[in-house]
Amino acid sequence: MGKYLIWFHLQFHIQHGPFFSFHFPLGQMTDLIYTEKELVQSLKEYIQAEESKLAAVKSWANKLDVLTLASTSDPEVYLAHPVNAYKLMKRLNTEWSELESLVLQDPSDGFISNMTVHRQYFPDEEDEKGAAKALMRLQDTYKLDSESFSKGKLPGVHHNAILTVDDCYDMGKTAYNEADYYHAVLWMQQSLRQMDAGEEHVVSKADVLDYLSYSVYQMGDLPRAIELTRRLVAIDSSHQRAGGNLRYFEKLLSKQLKELNQEVQEPATEEPIQLGTYKRPKDYLPEREIYEGLCRGEGVKMTSARRSRLYCRYHDGNRNPRLLLQPMKEEDEWDSPHIVRYLNALSDSEIEKIKELAKPRLARATVRDPKTGVLTTANYRVSKSAWLEGEEDPVIERVNQRIEDITGLTTQTAELLQIANYGVGGQYEPHFDFSRKDEPDAFKTLGTGNRVATFLNYMSDVEAGGATVFPDFGAAIYPKKGTAVFWYNLFRSGEGDYRTRHAACPVLVGCKWVSNKWIHERGQEFRRPCGLTEVD
Repeated sequence: MGKYLIWFHLQFHIQHGPFFSFHFPLGQMTDLIYTEKELVQSLKEYIQAEESKLAAVKSWANKLDVLTLASTSDPEVYLAHPVNAYKLMKRLNTEWSELESLVLQDPSDGFISNMTVHRQYFPDEEDEKGAAKALMRLQDTYKLDSESFSKGKLPGVHHNAILTVDDCYDMGKTAYNEADYYHAVLWMQQSLRQMDAGEEHVVSKADVLDYLSYSVYQMGDLPRAIELTRRLVAIDSSHQRAGGNLRYFEKLLSKQLKELNQEVQEPATEEPIQLGTYKRPKDYLPEREIYEGLCRGEGVKMTSARRSRLYCRYHDGNRNPRLLLQPMKEEDEWDSPHIVRYLNALSDSEIEKIKELAKPRLARATVRDPKTGVLTTANYRVSKSAWLEGEEDPVIERVNQRIEDITGLTTQTAELLQIANYGVGGQYEPHFDFSRKDEPDAFKTLGTGNRVATFLNYMSDVEAGGATVFPDFGAAIYPKKGTAVFWYNLFRSGEGDYRTRHAACPVLVGCKWVSNKWIHERGQEFRRPCGLTEVD
């Protein structure tokens, strides 16, 4: 602003006063030459800044024009790729805000008003962080290295999607800020790898090395931490932390070697950090390895002897009038506990109607607190859900009636039909559908007893991931649009069948829609009479 005032002041005197009279001293006129030169340079800088800003905005518009053309052609298929979903979160939370700041340098009322209107629907920082953590969850479950994600090398993908140097850096920083040094190492290492390969980037190599070296130290690899910190010092000798960290790391390693009676320091390995370089920290889930192995298709205990006991048949619901002319096709999925799949359980039109009814109400899925019975959100269940009543639409009433006809159980005391949508990294870790003895009040408010059975409709195919797995007996059941699976959670004695602990594996590629009907004990007294022993 000061430079423009100088320009105005100069023009005022040129037009209105004796500033440039022939009586003006030569020395002062010489000063004006340099003033004019400075003003011209200032004008050039202004023009350059405006052109640079316009070029940046044009580049962004062109990039988004191409991107939205691809994304809007089939949004669900596009968002089925987890990298696309993550980058959408990142763009709307971070990059559009940066563009807003750029445009604000020169008033642009139309753009700002649009931003104000739409900002309320934008994802926030928590959403971007959640999308980043979803990629890390997929990375762990399906043993995918960071390069696979950065290059978009995922099964069943339909769109090219890559992570840049800066994307990988942001992933690593998200993990670092959560004190998740295991993933911070993997993503900072990938950022450095792509940077060293010559890819364009905004983040500095010093920043990447700073986070990477400290994260490696936190993983207990002192030699590599020292080697990385030395690289950092070589790049930026005045770095405020590098020198101190290097001295501390070297002193710590020297102490460790002395305690081990080793005089020679082992050189840091030259091998790049990979998915298995460091051991993933243990967490709260005891069957984590078994569960994730089943999600990958590993450890499934379907033997030839067990398979020989599985059959397919037509099921008419004990001559139910509604199933006599068109019985259900029933297939055994597992022998003990008995799990069956029904084919053509939902038509495409019914699925679309259910999704249409559910979409406006979808909210973060909740779980019932076992001690209080109150519904709450939990990190181990990542999906969105809605509940639909039979009275809302004939389709819902028809689906409820079909479930009752197939199972022979009343749905009058069942919970409402729950619709769940699992997007990028969506999952539900191993859990029981029924309440255990240490949580007697879980369904107290419903007054319908425990969940005796589960009827699960698959309303979409999933390109990769998303299986329903049972860690206790090693079963994996894969989503197939229009089919449904059914199992009992309780023995006839009313005791819980602990073998039915199950999980919804993270969706790797695709979008998973399911509807659940949890059938309760009350009203089943004559439909499924009690047995005399626990295993009846």
